Parts: sequence; C-alpha cells; structure tokens
Amino acid sequence: MELTIELPAGDQRVAVTGPAERNLKMVRETLGVTLIARGDTVRISGDTHAVGRAALVLERLIEAAEQGRSMNRRQVLDAIADADRQHDPRPRPDEVTPAASFDVYLRGRRIEPKTDGQRAYVRAIQQHDLTFCIGPAGTGKTYLAVAAAVSMLKRGEVRKLVLVRPAVEAGEKLGFLPGTMQDKVNPYLRPLLDALNDMMEFDQIERFMAADLIEIVPLAFMRGRTLNDACILCDEAQNTTRSQMLMFLTRLGHGSKMIVTGDTSQIDLPDPRDSGLIDAVRRLRRTRGVAMLTLDGADIVRHDLVQRIVAAYEPNQTPPQQAPEVQELAFEQTTGHPPASE
Repeated sequence: MELTIELPAGDQRVAVTGPAERNLKMVRETLGVTLIARGDTVRISGDTHAVGRAALVLERLIEAAEQGRSMNRRQVLDAIADADRQHDPRPRPDEVTPAASFDVYLRGRRIEPKTDGQRAYVRAIQQHDLTFCIGPAGTGKTYLAVAAAVSMLKRGEVRKLVLVRPAVEAGEKLGFLPGTMQDKVNPYLRPLLDALNDMMEFDQIERFMAADLIEIVPLAFMRGRTLNDACILCDEAQNTTRSQMLMFLTRLGHGSKMIVTGDTSQIDLPDPRDSGLIDAVRRLRRTRGVAMLTLDGADIVRHDLVQRIVAAYEPNQTPPQQAPEVQELAFEQTTGHPPASE
C-alpha cells in the first residue's frame, strides 16, 4: 500500500520530520515502512496495517506542529504505541492462530519452530503475557524468544525490547576480569546480541539501541522499573535467586509480554536449591495467564552431537537439577494432566 500526506511548510515541517528527519526515521524503523519526504509531501509505503499506523503518527506530529509544539523522542514513541492501539489488526486472544514463522528485520529472513515442542512454545508466547520455558542447551528456547520479540517489535505490537541476563560467573569472578564494568558484563549479554545479529543488520541494532528501542542489560539493572508496551526476556533464569526473580517478574507493565528461559541442569549459583526459576515454577505453575513449557532432547536443533551429549549427561544430574516441580512440568506437558497428588 502507498499513501501520500501533505506536510506543513517552514518551521512546522521541521517540527513534523524532526532534526535530520529523526522522527521519520523512528517511524520508519519501528513500523517497518518506507518513508520518503520530498518538498511538501511524505510518501508512505509498505504493509497496509503498518502504513495506517504510520499515517496516524504523522497526523499527530502535524497536529502538534500546527499548535506550535515539537514532539520529543519519547512523545513520538508514545504516539506510535497509541497508533498501534487505534489501528490494531490483531485478533482477540481466543482467536489467535500461531504464526508458522516469525518475520524479522533482516531481508528475506524468517525464523520458524522446527519441532512439536518448539511449536507449543511459540503458541504459548503468542497466547500468554508470561511464558516460562525450561530446556537443555540447543533447544532454541532463547533464539525463538528473541525471534518472537523482534517480530512483535516489527509488527508494532510492542514499542521496546528489553533483553536481560543475570551476571553469574561460572568459576571466574567478575572483579578479576579486565576493563570497565560494562566490559565485564558484556560477555554475559553476548548470546542475546548473537541472536539479534541473526535477525537484524548490525547498524540497525546500533540505531535501535541508541533510540532506546532495544535494551540488553544485566538483571541487576532492572530494579525499580516498570516496563509498559514492551517484550521483556530473561535468559539463563536458572541463575537468578528467588528475590531477583520476584523483582524481575514484577517489572511487567501494561501491554507487555514477558518470557523467562532457563536450563535447570546448568545452575551456577553456590546452592542450586536457591534458583529463582525453580522457585517461580513451583509458585506460579497453577496461576491463570502463565504458560509453562518444558523442552527436551527431542527439541535440540543444533549439531547432532549436542543431542547425544545432553543425553549422555542426564544420568549424572544432581537432585536439585531434577526438582520435582520441573519433573511435574514434563509430565503435564506429555500427558496433558497434572500428576496425581499423593
């Protein structure tokens, strides 16, 4: 679809487009449309729904300019979120049909679940505001969560991504690593950036991070925040403590989705029984609106050897890593019924 909108002249035109067309770039990158400003018009092209949302944002910018006001970056993002609500093509939750694949920003790239377990995981993310996914390495629990988040951002369902990991070291203390604190935490956040690099151009990731559309932060930086209209992912959640998990879960704001992933066979806390992920599974597994999935060796989609390696290590797991509530999740997912109470 293509739409042409007339722009006001002079200073009002600059108020609409922003300095160096900053406002147009934000609309273009957030909604995935093409915006070309020439003279006294701007041409919008792209998906019908995205063009409609972009037009609503431009109308807000024009209205503000005609009133002698210039909208700042936060106000433009708010206008984009408001346009999503006014021009929302999404069906009600009971009408949701899970997408066969995720449309991401990288041209020609689509991410799709490959196993029955992964498809159930995607379905849970689409139909719930809070989803827990537990599984061994290579099951795609982090990768699919990032793909879902990026797809939501591109479709305008959320206006921000917040990707979080606890900075828990496995044998080497942060204080002994060289560099600034940012240098020290970057290795813990790198897997999230690697997933993003599969779905977006590097310079686009940099622009989104500079515009505060994407945040990749250590869990400790989340305290005291409320995140509205965002997709929030906590990866490696098995290494959160109980208090950290409570702090993270209570960041969920209006219009947001939260995804929590972890592998209970790789707990790096001094006492694995303190894992906030296992505690949250126990407390929330019967809570309405919360989805819980367990992926297993059959869902591993890395090198074939990874599946065999995981299987070889299973008999050596310690009791805390095979917590009863995690076993119950696997039982319920397989049978469709909770285990009988003794």
